[in-house]
Amino acid sequence: MSSTFWDARYATDDYIFGTAPNRFLESQAAHIQPGMRALSIADGEGRNGVWLAAQGVDVHAVDVSPVALEKARKLAAARGVTLDFELADVLDWTWPEAAYDLVVAIFIQFAPPPERDRITAGIRRTLKPGGVLILQGYTPKQIEFATGGPPHAANMYTAALLRDWFGDWDILHLAEHESVIREGSHHSGLSALIDLVARKPCKSPLAPDGRA
Repeated sequence: MSSTFWDARYATDDYIFGTAPNRFLESQAAHIQPGMRALSIADGEGRNGVWLAAQGVDVHAVDVSPVALEKARKLAAARGVTLDFELADVLDWTWPEAAYDLVVAIFIQFAPPPERDRITAGIRRTLKPGGVLILQGYTPKQIEFATGGPPHAANMYTAALLRDWFGDWDILHLAEHESVIREGSHHSGLSALIDLVARKPCKSPLAPDGRA
């Protein structure tokens, strides 16, 4: 995934997705404990990673855009927190095995199938047994609303798709809904959303296709 598109999008003084954390992530604070090691995938300008760090979490924030990461560093400095920032393309990244207590995947629908299968496999690999995945994304109906996200239904999630990926884990919450969100200028208005919280079993089972 080239950084050119994202560098151009982030090349403004404004934080295009805002500086407040994603509301669904914030609502899952009961699953977030100080001292956890967390991976924030495609963390962009840092709104989610910085909030996690403020909760006492040891955050590894990965993004492909150096422009976004520079803005994230400024936000972290303004909030008085420290994160481990890494410039990387998650489609080509080596996902460390069983490295994180928490994986946060908020609106990471930049990759269509089959490329996104690498991200799914990476999440399954990198979360520790007993660790928690917190994910929010768009459903295909979001194309009608056009209030954020890519204009491609193939990039979107459904409950059936998320069950296919993580149904062998303990699904703590899975819901599709239409809600108004206000996240900067690029996520604004009535949106078709899907939320997932899933815990990886302590004894890691195999997925239906044999993945760990």
